Amino acid sequence: MSHQTGIQAGNDVKDIFASAKSGDQYRVLKIIIEDEQLSLGATRKASKQWDKEYDSLVLPLLEDDVPCYILYRLDSTNNQGYEWIFLAWSPDHSTVRHKMLYAATRATLKKEFGGGHIKDEIFATTKDDLNLSGYRKYLTSQAAPLPLTAAEEELRQIKLNEVQTDISVDTKQQTLQGVAFPIHKDAVAALERFRDKKLNYVQLEVDAQQELIRLCSTEPTELKDLPMRIPKESARYHFFLYKHSHEGDYLESTVFIYSMPGYKCSIRERMLYSSCKNPLVDMVENKLQIEIEKKLEIDNGDELTSDFMYEEVHPKQHAHKQAFAKPKGPAGKRGGRRITRPPAEGEEED
Repeated sequence: MSHQTGIQAGNDVKDIFASAKSGDQYRVLKIIIEDEQLSLGATRKASKQWDKEYDSLVLPLLEDDVPCYILYRLDSTNNQGYEWIFLAWSPDHSTVRHKMLYAATRATLKKEFGGGHIKDEIFATTKDDLNLSGYRKYLTSQAAPLPLTAAEEELRQIKLNEVQTDISVDTKQQTLQGVAFPIHKDAVAALERFRDKKLNYVQLEVDAQQELIRLCSTEPTELKDLPMRIPKESARYHFFLYKHSHEGDYLESTVFIYSMPGYKCSIRERMLYSSCKNPLVDMVENKLQIEIEKKLEIDNGDELTSDFMYEEVHPKQHAHKQAFAKPKGPAGKRGGRRITRPPAEGEEED
C-alpha cells in the first residue's frame, strides 16, 4: 500500500496507463520500481489474439532475480473497457528488500491503473505459474467450488449431531451451543467500519444483565499493543486486522480472538461467552460479510507475540513422518548362545 512505502507512479507510468486503457494498441506493460517511484520498464504491442502471443511476450520480460509487475491486456471487455491480467513477479532469488518493497507497493499500482480494469491478479515466484498454462490452471482453480471454512464445517457437524441426537435432558446442551444474544447497534456499526478498513480493532463484551453483546473498545491497535488489550479478569471477543507480509505478498487478515482468563471468571460468565461465540461469528461472517482468516482462543494476552500470530495464520506444513527404526543391538561381538535346562540323569551340574 502507498502509505507503507511512499512510492508513487511517475509521469511516464501515468501517461502510458491512460493511453493503454483508452485503446487496443498495447498488449503488455512492464512496471518496475526505480529511483523510489513506479517507472515504465517495457511495453509490447498487440499483433495476435491474446492467448497466441502470451508466452512469447510475457516470459522474456521476467528476470530471474528482480521482481516486477506485468499488466497483460485480454481481448475481452467490461463496462470500463478492455480487461487486463495483473501479474506480480517475485522470484525466489531476489533480495528480501526487493520482495518486501514490491509486495507493499502492489496496491499503489492497482489504484493508479484502476482496479475495475483488472480481471485476474496472480502472484508467482516461478515462471511456470505465470506462463499460459499456469494462468489456465489458475482459472480452473478459481472456478472450482470453494472448500468449507472452519465455521462452515463446524456448523455442518452440529447439524449432523442434531439429527443423530434423541430428544432428552441432554438436548439442552444443543441449546447452550447457540445462545444468540442480540448485538447492540453501536457494536454492529463498529464491525461495519472494521469491515471497511476504517478500524483495525474491535472489542466486544457480553452484558449478562441485559442479554446483549455490547461494544467495549475500538482503540487503534498494532500487533505490539494487542496483549495490553486483553483483560486479565474478564472474558472478551476481539476482532483484529493483522497486517503482515507472507511469501512476498502484503496481507491484511482478520483474526477473531476469544479471550477467557481461566477460572478468574465465574462459571456463568464462562458458559455465556462460550455459548454466544459461534452465533456471533456466524453473524459476522454471513451477514456482515467479514471473512475471518483465523479464530483463536487464549487465556492470556502474553501469548499474542508476532511469531505466534504468524504461525497461527500461516501454519507450517506437517513435516514428513520418519519411519520407525528398529533399535540397534549391543555393540561388540556376541557370545555363544546359552540354553538353560535342568541336568539329565547321570550328568553332574557344573
